[in-house]
Amino acid sequence: ALGQGLLYEDKGNTQISRYCDFDWAGCPIGRRSTTGYCVSIGGNIISWKSKKQNTIARSSTEAEYTAMATTTCELVWIKQLLQELKFCEIKQTKLYCDSQAALHIASNPMFHERTKHIEIDCHFVREKLLSKEISTEFVSSNDQLADIWTKFVRGPRIQFICSKLGAYNLYAPA
Repeated sequence: ALGQGLLYEDKGNTQISRYCDFDWAGCPIGRRSTTGYCVSIGGNIISWKSKKQNTIARSSTEAEYTAMATTTCELVWIKQLLQELKFCEIKQTKLYCDSQAALHIASNPMFHERTKHIEIDCHFVREKLLSKEISTEFVSSNDQLADIWTKFVRGPRIQFICSKLGAYNLYAPA
C-alpha cells in the first residue's frame, strides 16, 4: 500500500530468525503449493519471498518440508553474506514452523516409506540441525508471520502481521 514502509530499530540483538509457511495445493490450475518465508535479524526483516513450489506436493507435510528446505537455503546464503561483511558472529538461527509433522520429520533420524519422496530435503535440513546451524521451533498458526506470503489475510490480521514485521504507514498520524 502507498505509504507502507519498513522501520529498522536497534533492538539490542543480532539473532537471526526465520518464519516459513506454505499453502498446500493452493494453485487452482496446477495444484502447486506456494512457499512463503521471511528472515529477520534482531527483529528487523531483511529478506522475504513467496514462490510456487517446483513440484506438486503429495501431502501438506511435504509442502511444509519443502518450504523449510527453501528457507534453510536462504539462511545459508544470508549467513555467508553476513560473515563476509563481518556483520556479527552467527551461531545458531531459529526456524519457526507451524507444522508439527514437518518438525517431527526434521528431528527424527528414521526415514520411512512415507517420507522417501522428500528424502533430499530431509537430509539437507537435518544436516543443518545436527551441525547446530539452525534450530527448529513450533509457532502457532496465530503467530505465523509468513502467512502474509501464502494466505489471503486482511483486516486486523494483516495489521498484526505488518506491525510484527516492522511495516508501518509512514503517513499515519503519530
